[in-house]
Amino acid sequence: MKEFHILNGDALKEQFPDSLNGELIVARECLVDGDVSADSLDQLFELRAEYLSITYPSDIEFYHQEVIPEFNKIISLPDNTVINLWFEDDLFCQVNLWFVSYLIHNFVTPSQVFLIRPYTDIRYGFGGLNSDGLVSAYESKVPLSEIEVTLFSSLWQLYQNQNHAEVLSMAVKHSKEFPFLEDAAKANLERFPNDGSPGRPEQTLLDIMKETGSGEFAPVFREFHKRESIYGFGDLQVKRLFDTLRNSR
Repeated sequence: MKEFHILNGDALKEQFPDSLNGELIVARECLVDGDVSADSLDQLFELRAEYLSITYPSDIEFYHQEVIPEFNKIISLPDNTVINLWFEDDLFCQVNLWFVSYLIHNFVTPSQVFLIRPYTDIRYGFGGLNSDGLVSAYESKVPLSEIEVTLFSSLWQLYQNQNHAEVLSMAVKHSKEFPFLEDAAKANLERFPNDGSPGRPEQTLLDIMKETGSGEFAPVFREFHKRESIYGFGDLQVKRLFDTLRNSR
């Protein structure tokens, strides 16, 4: 039976153990960042390609050549295959996992789906594991039922429609099976306060900048990563927030 590994990024692909069989598919997105409201996949991909090309040092062609084809591989997976989902517990990874689950739920009929998570501290994730550690994570994979894949798919739809309170409500409801969901969903909701105050990531950055008195990004980013590893933001996401806050002062 053919096996596929859907990975949370190219970093994991580069360190993926040769001893594990199966085809690799990479989710090269950061759906946690920017608008994802769309009525179709084609519309979503066009929206994302434009947003990322404007916001970051990327270009639309990269998205069309390197991002969309990987998602199309998922949509085109043959029936009765084994799918391994390699995703971490932080919000960045979770939103991508929810989207991938949406694709599986709507387009694929696998024989089995497994979730593979790192067992190291959330700040390091798979990056904190060597080859043996990744093999051990694979051997500790958890089977997902069709209902559970549907749950993740539903979380994507709620997230896409900006129903962030409902995302948290569903996460809490299923916290016994998936205790990592609640922290990610809570961190997500706290990005969007109703009282006009800064979101949690922005407030944390403001606090760090005030405490350190530093206008330099590198030390602020390191401290943000320590305090808010639940978000899983890379330097590009944090730098955008940092620049916005610094320019508005």
